[in-house]
Amino acid sequence: MNDAVNTPEATAEPALILEGIEKSYNHGKPNEINVLRGASARIERGEIVGLIAPSGAGKSTLLQIAGLLDTADAGQVEIGGRLVTGASDRARTAARRGQVGFVYQFHHLLPEFSAVENIVLPQLAHGVSSAEAEARALDLLGRVGMEARAAHRPGELSGGEQQRVAFCRSLANSPTLMLADEPTGNLDPTTSDTVFDVLMELVRSTGLSALIATHNHELARRMDRVLKLEEGVLIPA
Repeated sequence: MNDAVNTPEATAEPALILEGIEKSYNHGKPNEINVLRGASARIERGEIVGLIAPSGAGKSTLLQIAGLLDTADAGQVEIGGRLVTGASDRARTAARRGQVGFVYQFHHLLPEFSAVENIVLPQLAHGVSSAEAEARALDLLGRVGMEARAAHRPGELSGGEQQRVAFCRSLANSPTLMLADEPTGNLDPTTSDTVFDVLMELVRSTGLSALIATHNHELARRMDRVLKLEEGVLIPA
């Protein structure tokens, strides 16, 4: 078991390596579904990569495996040069909490907490002091033009504003990798374009690497390159 996967290192190692990832459901049954059939990819430091595929093709499954929320049937995952396949649950949790930031189609903000509190909470869970966590939260909100809305709860924010807060929350613990699953898919086209611009600027300004799944091919073309998930494998799009 490797319990040191969450140790950050300033190296040139790729942010993410997926090697031969396989995943099936209903194993051994007549209706067995082979979702991933040896998917492989390499995301370099500071690179923003788009991921496109039809609905049901396995994009979310791939992102969950890459972000250590699920396990593959076969294959390996490396994050920041550290092999996390086969690591203990404790090590995987530490790596997920400290090195990976998640953004979903729906913001999943805690409704009873303000915008700034939603960004502070994951930092407190990571052992950061309250003062330091609040300072970072306010800094992140400022980067996305939300400093004036810091004290507002999610129900007092528009859909685009809620997603901006979700972006900030994903970066709360200074990860090296962002995984985003249709981050603008729940927004109208105009708001989607604006919020996507905010996301790209935030990722660029923080030096993050990102793998962003989207149905929007126009948005995908604005990334550094695009991968397509086709019949369970990743190919250049």
